[in-house]
Amino acid sequence: MHAELGGLVDALRDFYAAEAFLFEKDAGERALCHRLAVSLERRFSGWQVDCDYNRLGERAFRLPRGTIVSTDDALAKSVYPDIVVHQREVPKNLLAVEVRKASNHQPLEHDRHKLRGLTDPHLWFAFWIGVLVVLAKKSVSHVEVYLGGVQDQALSEWLASRLKETGLTAP
Repeated sequence: MHAELGGLVDALRDFYAAEAFLFEKDAGERALCHRLAVSLERRFSGWQVDCDYNRLGERAFRLPRGTIVSTDDALAKSVYPDIVVHQREVPKNLLAVEVRKASNHQPLEHDRHKLRGLTDPHLWFAFWIGVLVVLAKKSVSHVEVYLGGVQDQALSEWLASRLKETGLTAP
């Protein structure tokens, strides 16, 4: 698990080194997600990396009824993860990443709820790891790691410390 999160740290380092222009121009979250996915692709050989992907094999992701996350993407509040690292053909889900810009002042609860659902081992499409990443202009301002449908505080702190060690969080 530390190896996979380490790959995310390396991808974030590459992303920030290459994409300052996007932050200078205040590009949208989807543009940032795409470029971060490109960096992730380099770090996860043997896996596919997709944005807004909502399938496992032939089936579409759906969270249980009554959830605050919709299965209809018209409101851009869907179950579709921002970025996934997976194997489409097998199918196998490794990592789901929810990306937020630090300037987004909407509550984080929507993304947290989505990651709890995406990593819930009782759902047929569960991801092994879920990560919430909040991107500021020059560094990552916040991270959370989810396993088994809950936030894992120890891994969240480990990931935050790795980001700090590599200079990817504000001192």
